[in-house]
Amino acid sequence: MPPKKALKVNSKIEKDLKETNARDSNEQLLKTENKTGISVKVRHILCFKLSKCLKAIEELKSGSRFDDVAAYYSEDKSRRGGGNLGWMTNGSMVRSFKDAAFNLSISTVNKPVYTDPPVRTKYGYHVIMVEGKR
Repeated sequence: MPPKKALKVNSKIEKDLKETNARDSNEQLLKTENKTGISVKVRHILCFKLSKCLKAIEELKSGSRFDDVAAYYSEDKSRRGGGNLGWMTNGSMVRSFKDAAFNLSISTVNKPVYTDPPVRTKYGYHVIMVEGKR
């Protein structure tokens, strides 16, 4: 094979290898995201004042159900649904809320695992619990 043709073949092979490696890397990234979850089913209690949020946490510590405490203490419209925000994706939450939500274990409203201390965001103070991950 003449040298020019060999160079073209080699560069074509290198290009194909780079594309294959990039595709494999993307597939591996997707597999990793699926294992760690890219969305969470979240409930929260949002309070504008830290003191009110701490009272909500005391209620939870005394054994109250998360949805009941959220309905009483939360200061946003999710209170009507017991603080249920539904399924939220990784990119739909502010950073501190997302970090807390993805680090919590899955629990139920009867025996919630929640953030203590509350998580502060630009919206106020949140007590967060997670009901599912996918």
